[in-house]
Amino acid sequence: MIVKIFPFLDWFKGYGGDKFKVDFLAGLTVALVLIPQSMAYAQLAGLPAYYGLYAAFLPPMVAALFGSSRQLATGPVAVVSLMSAASLEPLATAGSPEFIAYSIILAMVVGIFQFSLGVLRLGLVVNFLSHPVVNGFTNAAAIIIASSQFSKFFGVYVDKAPHHYETMTRVAQAAMDYTHFPTLMYGIGAVAIMVVLKKINPRIPNVLVAVAIATLFSYFTGFNNDAVVDVSAIQQPGLGEKVTEFNQTVARLKSLGDERAAIGNQVDELRQEGSHGPAKPIELIQLEARREILTSQMAEAKEEAHLLRSDLRGMKFEAVSGDGSNFYPKAAIPAGVETDSTTWRLKVGNTPLDRDNLLIMGGGAVVGNIPEGLPTFTIPQLSTDSFFKLLPTAIIISLLGFMEAIAIAKAMAAQTGQKLDPNQELIGQGLANMLGSIGSSYAVSGSFSRSAVNLQAGAVSGISSVVTSLMVVITLLFFTPLLYHLPQAVLAAVIMMAVIGLLNVKGFVHAWKAQWYDGVIAVFSFLVTLYFAPHLDKGIMVGVALSMAVFLYKSMRPVVASLSMNEEKVLKSAEHYCLKGCRHIAVVRFDGALFFANASYLDEQVAKYRTERPDLRYVLLDAKGINDMDASGEEALAMVVERLRSAKLGFAMSSVKGQVLAVMERTHLLDRIGTENIYATTEDAVAKIVDKVHENTDLPAEGCQNCPLTQYIPTMTA
Repeated sequence: MIVKIFPFLDWFKGYGGDKFKVDFLAGLTVALVLIPQSMAYAQLAGLPAYYGLYAAFLPPMVAALFGSSRQLATGPVAVVSLMSAASLEPLATAGSPEFIAYSIILAMVVGIFQFSLGVLRLGLVVNFLSHPVVNGFTNAAAIIIASSQFSKFFGVYVDKAPHHYETMTRVAQAAMDYTHFPTLMYGIGAVAIMVVLKKINPRIPNVLVAVAIATLFSYFTGFNNDAVVDVSAIQQPGLGEKVTEFNQTVARLKSLGDERAAIGNQVDELRQEGSHGPAKPIELIQLEARREILTSQMAEAKEEAHLLRSDLRGMKFEAVSGDGSNFYPKAAIPAGVETDSTTWRLKVGNTPLDRDNLLIMGGGAVVGNIPEGLPTFTIPQLSTDSFFKLLPTAIIISLLGFMEAIAIAKAMAAQTGQKLDPNQELIGQGLANMLGSIGSSYAVSGSFSRSAVNLQAGAVSGISSVVTSLMVVITLLFFTPLLYHLPQAVLAAVIMMAVIGLLNVKGFVHAWKAQWYDGVIAVFSFLVTLYFAPHLDKGIMVGVALSMAVFLYKSMRPVVASLSMNEEKVLKSAEHYCLKGCRHIAVVRFDGALFFANASYLDEQVAKYRTERPDLRYVLLDAKGINDMDASGEEALAMVVERLRSAKLGFAMSSVKGQVLAVMERTHLLDRIGTENIYATTEDAVAKIVDKVHENTDLPAEGCQNCPLTQYIPTMTA
């Protein structure tokens, strides 16, 4: 029981110094990959880069201590990061304090849901996400994640549009207008370094090498070149007025947002009062109408702010040589004025611009300042409203993240021979997210790439993940200043290289070969996810709905086969093996549970056989495929028996399973059929029924000497 609660105690059986050395080196190797990856994924989640380090601090250690896999490396991953950002963007602006708070709360909700599933032993719920759905979603997510880094690759800044493809159109337009080539070179160079090193030796920490080289080059070449100037230093006609207009629009947008939030709280209060007493419908309707008006006004203000922001970002300047305090528009430099030939651009975000301290960029973007020290440990303020607001997204992230983690763990267990417990893994992942959120972590899951590194490094226990967490702690305490000059384009390259492994075109072909409808579901999930991005949950929901629809249809229309003797002297499907059927005896096999959804289907199929065979005298139901039967199924079977008996036709059953026979006994259907008409095997039943048909009817025995139920007769000779 103690080992069940604290599974990590099992690590130390036969554990010694040699194994610790291997685990230590494996943990160190994973940390060298995790640190730069986590920073990149944090930005994918809409958070400052250092929040990735916070997410790489506690979760890897906690997931290893309380999970069942000894090699699974937990931490920030691409798909979960993107889903976290997409789900929270409607609630707050990416990177804002409110957005960060929501991200941490979402991690807590994800953890609670995963932990609850594990404790209740409900790990099988992940089976609702079929492989075609996950494959379609993952391929689309890989494309979305990789393309979302193009703006950092080209060194351009655009506002996100309602749909991802619209955002990519804006990125393409901005890149054609102006591409910062040093930024592009850093991105391409980082990709080249990682690809080459991976081909030379997969064990080389190619991500860390690329990050280290790029950071050193960035530092010594002055890649980041920002300046803070007064608006009067920029000789751009109308710039001051445009900055003022932009600030007013941003302020109006904030005011409208605050008012809408206040009205939303009032609406929630009135609804709660209505659930306990008399509601106030008129006031509630007025408030909801006002909220809709504010939403419309906010949409207009957002569009206005977007246009102003695009104009300001599109301005390009050159600084006067040797001065640096005066900037002229690149297209209108006065004659005789010498400039530094550097293209300067305004950095414009979602906050008002300070006219006295405008940030103007003459170089590329870097990570910048990372707070030194460990994150603040606080329990997220999780209210009932925020819990239920985030729960739908948390469920999808939980299931998808866990499915990714358990798939990785199973693949590694196949190599190591380790026994896995999916429910214990859910508990480990849940605790990792819950305790991680206390340390300012956002939602995490198992990582395929880092788990592979951990396995290749020879990790034998979860101590390697504990070492990884300790390495992150040391980085937070002592080495964060070294990451200041890390180019953002390199982090974009890290993400793009990481998600290449998610692309699996063969999965579509495999699904189609298995069943054509699985291929359709995979492709449809892929297309819907791409179209509705960044709202990735819609792709999952549509895929699950299609999978459930196919499952229900197949359950309502199970295979009902008419059996005949094949060349191997075994009763098989006459239709599938092109066998001739008997005119007088129908041997019907029903493949599936007989329940309310398909109960009438059995009656339809028996009626079809009666119509197709006017000389039919007997129906034998081969029940080996019926593993369950409910009240509707029992009534349908009773109706089949009654109709056949009324038509003076015989009925018998064979290979009836115990649970089905028990239902028939309790409802007395067995008495109506007669125990003498229940046979242990179909072969025995056929032999007895063939004799019975000839004994009790006027059919000549010599007329059925070549009965298809006793001899192999293909349809070609029929």
